[in-house]
Amino acid sequence: MTRYIIRRLLQAIPTLLGVSILSFLLTYSAPGDPCIFQFDPRRTPEDLQRCYLQYGLDQPWLYQYLNWFTGIAIRLGDQVEATTGPRTRCTYVASLDTTVCDRSGGILRGDLGISMRTKGPVWGELVSRMPATLELGLASLLLALFIGIPLGVLSAVYRGSIFDNVVRFFTVVGQAVPDFWMGLLLIFFFGVVLRIFPTGGRCTVSLSGECQFWDWLHHLVLPAFVLAFGGIAVFSRLMRTEVLEVIHTDYIRTALAKGLAPNSVWFVHAFRNAMIPLMTVLGPAFLGLLGGAVVTETIFSWPGMGRLVIDAVFAQDYPLVLGATMFFAVLVILGNLLSDILYGLVDPRVRLV
Repeated sequence: MTRYIIRRLLQAIPTLLGVSILSFLLTYSAPGDPCIFQFDPRRTPEDLQRCYLQYGLDQPWLYQYLNWFTGIAIRLGDQVEATTGPRTRCTYVASLDTTVCDRSGGILRGDLGISMRTKGPVWGELVSRMPATLELGLASLLLALFIGIPLGVLSAVYRGSIFDNVVRFFTVVGQAVPDFWMGLLLIFFFGVVLRIFPTGGRCTVSLSGECQFWDWLHHLVLPAFVLAFGGIAVFSRLMRTEVLEVIHTDYIRTALAKGLAPNSVWFVHAFRNAMIPLMTVLGPAFLGLLGGAVVTETIFSWPGMGRLVIDAVFAQDYPLVLGATMFFAVLVILGNLLSDILYGLVDPRVRLV
């Protein structure tokens, strides 16, 4: 097991390197000038030049990438003053007419950079929004599991019935309907017409500045259901397929022949073995829900990481966009690894090599 984990982590290194290069090139080739976009008209041209120097935007793309990824800033000429910071150490190489500065940062050292919009660390921005995104992701995952799994089991047990046909139709619709369309539809119907649920936000802040639990739960219902809608369809379809394979095995026939109650056979014996393949998709499914939260959080004004990234894209806050991209890439790799390990633990027949 330990060797398997180490090998998977080593295999993740070129993946993360490729993600960093691709995401940086896409950001670098995007139109617009982030310093001009962030520039206050009341400031002087020297302030604009200082922005270029601080983020290295006046350098070739390769130098910018090395500065962002490794924390090593390479500048042509004797420009020690170009890279500022209390932890910056610069050396001028006269033979190459180049200044090399180590600013004790970079992705390799766990430093995601400084946001151009808020002037705060990217790590701090992501961590401050993480609880809201985790709340939404976990709530939608629980909804998808507690609704999708029973639907899949019942659909398999009553195969060919009207109920089965309705569930199968729902699985197709659930995977085809976009989250943004479902979100707008529910906001209009339940928020505007019926006024049962709020149309956005995480909670209604009280005079004490704190969110009340029931008010927070009231705000969570619509975005969690929208985010879970596609997951319900996926889990019910997967569970139906697995149960149909299990109920035709010999031990299920033996249990029924012994006179065990059908409900006990379906929901205890068949369900337990059909759940094993489902373990492999729990990790990717949860990460997929976090990715889908980008759209859902924007529609419902949910103050999570997805909303933060969208705001950063429109504000051309490239350090925040790149930092969030690398953060989510690490989450995907760790989530897939955890899912494989969990699958090996629950199914002794699987050997991780």
